[in-house]
Amino acid sequence: MNTISLSRRTLIRGSALLLVSTALPPVAFGQSGSRLIVAADSEPRNLNPAIVASNGVFFIASKVIEPLAEASFDGEGGLAPRLAIAWEGSDDGLSATFRLREGVKWHDGQPFTSADVAFSALQVWKPLQNLGRLVFANLEAVDTPDDHTAVFRFAKPTPFQLIRNALPVVSSVVAKHIFEGEADIAASEANNRLVGTGPFRFAEHRPGEYYRLERNPDYWGEGEPKLDEIIFRVLPDRAAAAGALEAGEIQLAAFSQVPLTDLDRISKVPGIEVYSKGYEALTYQLGVEINHRRAELANVKVRQAIAHAIDRDFVVRTIFLGYAETATGIVPKNAPEFYNGDVRAYPFDVDKANALLDEAGYPRKDGGTRFRLRLLPAPYFTETRQFGDYLRQALAAVGIDATVVNNDAAAHQKAVYTDHEFDLAVAPTVFRGDPAISTTILVRSGTPAGVPFSNQGGYENADIDALIDKAGETVDTTARTELYKQLQVLVAQDLPIINVADWGFITVASSQVKNVSNNPRWAVSNWADTELES
Repeated sequence: MNTISLSRRTLIRGSALLLVSTALPPVAFGQSGSRLIVAADSEPRNLNPAIVASNGVFFIASKVIEPLAEASFDGEGGLAPRLAIAWEGSDDGLSATFRLREGVKWHDGQPFTSADVAFSALQVWKPLQNLGRLVFANLEAVDTPDDHTAVFRFAKPTPFQLIRNALPVVSSVVAKHIFEGEADIAASEANNRLVGTGPFRFAEHRPGEYYRLERNPDYWGEGEPKLDEIIFRVLPDRAAAAGALEAGEIQLAAFSQVPLTDLDRISKVPGIEVYSKGYEALTYQLGVEINHRRAELANVKVRQAIAHAIDRDFVVRTIFLGYAETATGIVPKNAPEFYNGDVRAYPFDVDKANALLDEAGYPRKDGGTRFRLRLLPAPYFTETRQFGDYLRQALAAVGIDATVVNNDAAAHQKAVYTDHEFDLAVAPTVFRGDPAISTTILVRSGTPAGVPFSNQGGYENADIDALIDKAGETVDTTARTELYKQLQVLVAQDLPIINVADWGFITVASSQVKNVSNNPRWAVSNWADTELES
C-alpha cells in the first residue's frame, strides 16, 4: 500500500458549527473540557466486542471495554499490557497464565478480578464470540487461585503463539456481575449499554445521531484519559466526512471514511493531516463470499471462472487508487511469517472464464445469459460498494447476470450470516496477524448460523477442516506455520472464497488531535492518551 507523509498544518475552524447543525448535547466540562468529535459510518446491532469481535464494534467499544493486551509498535512481542500485566504459556500447550492488573474498577465501582476473566473466557469468548469460538475451542477451565491470577486450562495442546497473537482481538473482558444470570447473554440489553474498565464510560446513544462516551475519572492509567468526551457522530454517507472535517464539525475520520478520491484535495487544506499508519495489524482483504448451497456455485469450475473474470490490477488502480495490492489468497503478502505465494493463480482471462463455464455445463442461453445471481456488496466502505458494481459488470462479460442488492449494515449481516439469502457477497474480511484468529473461520465448516464474518456459505471440505484442526493443536511454531502454508494451497485450488485485494486505511484528522496512529490497531484501541491541543 502506498504511504503518504504530509506536513503539519494550522488548525481548522473550531467545532462550534457542529452544535448549531446537530442535536449534540452541550460539553460536559471536566478536567479540561475537551471533546473529540469523530465520524462513524455505522451503528452496530451488538456493541459488545467480547461477543462481536469486529472493527465496527471495536471502533466505539474499545474505549469502554478493555482486552488483556493491546498491539504495540514497540512493546515486547508486539504487545502492550492492558488488564493483564504479564503472560506465559506452558511448554506442552495445555495452560496459559495471566497476571492481572491490580486496583482496577468497573465503571459502576465494582472491583475487577480474575473471576471476570474466567467468566468472560468460558461464558462469552468460547461459546459466543465469532473469533473466540476457534481460538478457545479447547479451553476447558480457567483457574483463579487469587483475584489477580487467571490460569487457562486446555483439553488439547493450544499454541501459545496463537493465544498471544489473539489477545488484542479476542480478549475483551466483561463484568461477571453484569452478565451472570442472563438467560441469553448475546441478547442482553447490557451489550448496548456497556460497563467496562476502560478510559471512557458509555454515556448515551441517540440512534441515527451519535454515541457519547465520557471520561472515566477512576481509570487505572495515571493521568489518563486526556479527553473529557468522545462523540461518535453517525455519518452513513462517507462522502460527508470530508466536508464535515473542513467545516470543523468533526475532528477525526478513520477507516478511510474520507474517500480516497478526496485525499489529494483535503491534504492541502490548512489544519488537516492525513495518516496511513495505525492499521498495520488490520489488513483488510477484499473477497467474494460464495453461497455453496447454490448448485452453480458448488461447481469448482464456476468458482474458478469467476476468479478469472476479475481484473485485480484494474480493481487496485481504479477502486483503491493504488492504496492496495492484488491478493493471491487468504493470507496477505504483508504477513511474511505465514504467507505462501506458491499457490494456484487466477489471472484475468475472460476467454478462460468462458471456457470453464462451458465445461461446467452452463452454456449461454438466448440473450447470452448462462444463469442469474444475487450479489450483496458489504455496505461498510465505499470500496466494497464500488467493487460490487464492478463485479456485476465483470460477471456480465462472461454471461452471468448478477443483480446487486444493497442493504444497510444490519440487513446485510442478517441476509448473509443468518438467513443465507445471497449467492455472492462482497466481504471486507480482516487478517489479524495469525490465520487462526480471523482467517480459518472463513473456510472451516460447522460455524452456527448467525455468527458474523464467518463461513456461512455452506462450504465443507474435510481436508481443509482437518488441516485447520491440526494447526490448532500444533505447539511447534515451525510445524504450525507449515500447516498454514499447506492450507493456502488447498484454499487456492478449491476457492471457497475468492480473494481480490489487500488494503489498509487512512485516517484524516485536525492537527489539533495529538497521539494519532501510535499503535498498529490505533483506530480500534482505547485512545487513553489521545488529546486535543487548545
